[in-house]
Amino acid sequence: MSDIRSKINPVLTLSYILEKDENKWFDRKSARVKVADIAPLISAFANADGGTIVLGIDEKTREIEGVDSIGTVKINEFVTAPKDCCKPMPSFREEFLDVVNREGKADHLLLLHIEATHEQVVRTNNDSTFLRMGDRTKELKGDDLRNLEYSKGIRVYEDECNPDASMDDLDKELLHAYCEILQAGDLPYEQVLEARGFIKKHHGDKYLTNAAVLLFARNIQQFYPNCRIRFVRYEGTSAKIGTEMNIIRDINIEMPLLRIIDKTRDFIKTQLREFIALNPNTGRFQIVPEYPEFAWYEGIVNAVTHREYAMVGSYIRVTMYDDRLEIESPGKLPNIVTLDNIMETRYSRNPRIARVLTDFGWVRELNEGVKRIYSDMAKFFLDAPIYTEPEQAVRLVLKNNIVMRNLRKTDRAVDSVGKDVWDSLREVERQVLVYMSGKSFVTKSEIQRHLNRSNGFVSKIITRLLSLGVIKANGTTHDPKRSYSLSLN
Repeated sequence: MSDIRSKINPVLTLSYILEKDENKWFDRKSARVKVADIAPLISAFANADGGTIVLGIDEKTREIEGVDSIGTVKINEFVTAPKDCCKPMPSFREEFLDVVNREGKADHLLLLHIEATHEQVVRTNNDSTFLRMGDRTKELKGDDLRNLEYSKGIRVYEDECNPDASMDDLDKELLHAYCEILQAGDLPYEQVLEARGFIKKHHGDKYLTNAAVLLFARNIQQFYPNCRIRFVRYEGTSAKIGTEMNIIRDINIEMPLLRIIDKTRDFIKTQLREFIALNPNTGRFQIVPEYPEFAWYEGIVNAVTHREYAMVGSYIRVTMYDDRLEIESPGKLPNIVTLDNIMETRYSRNPRIARVLTDFGWVRELNEGVKRIYSDMAKFFLDAPIYTEPEQAVRLVLKNNIVMRNLRKTDRAVDSVGKDVWDSLREVERQVLVYMSGKSFVTKSEIQRHLNRSNGFVSKIITRLLSLGVIKANGTTHDPKRSYSLSLN
């Protein structure tokens, strides 16, 4: 069964057709469906990122019905449905797969490969317009329809040919991984790329597209100097200039798209702090990250997937302040996505790039990613994420609520020693306890740096706090790694 495969789209094996759930690029229909009933699907795929309709599968049981039994006339009606049931006719290709139906007889499946349209909206004959969103086919009306009509021309850049790049410029390790994911490891790289629209003909010659180079290039800066993520970390809650400049980290991550996401994730992990917070469910303090990982990681994935790569000189910027993390991506929100419907609506500016990143497991279907950013921030008792469109960009702001964390650290320090003892302490001793309340343990040198005081002064503070029993030592007196923790009540 695994040997039966579409030649036009190698990922569509018979096992995939029968076992996989319907998605943004694939839908199955019974051969008994009315021809006119597939018109919305044709419109939806054409107006989105393209897709394949497989005819001859029982939609409930996923058993193979085949199409032979419906007769040549109706088969031809299915084949001509994009022309007869939609206007204008989208580009498409039909394909028949040899199969054995559920009765054990030789039969065929009919595949209609609908290509995405770029400069026109495809409607059904009754003037209805549809868009494929996840595994749903949605009819567009009102503002959504107008926005689609206004923006049908923006999905051009990734499909333009790059005359300067060749197969030798691509990373063979990435190409191999991609083919393995598609279960097409036995096919030549060129065949797979051409089947997925990453190689196109122009005046009779074949060229790699911008999307292919952005995804797979060995040296991305050779072709796209703006394909990078710049990380800037400031000390404090605002950016200062001149003699007060407060940048403490500034790096550029320059890699093809299939490497830049993981590289950025690994680096940002090294920059995030940890806090100690009270778990209301257990009544115990526990270490929590500065931000929920899914929230900022999904923000990076979305920025890479949906940015406007045609904007020369622009790049993705990740800015970290003491109280927030900002992720800014070049280009406005694509197509019918707005600040108001961003949780429910998804439409990719770069559908081919998005599809590959989906194949690799980064991009999620049904817009669940943005929804989970909101829910994960709420679970961490943090403010809701903020999306804005400053100039020609999309910005996501995640706040870490550091002010409330500092207040909680003070409350925790007071609770750990008791109100009477707290009132008897000197201010500098209180500062040490508050500092320690945000960490599992601290060393003497860390307290010195925090207070900016001498070794002898800090030694006296530690000795007094130990004698009061409000902190405890971890390790012996002569242990070079000796540390100190709060003695929690």
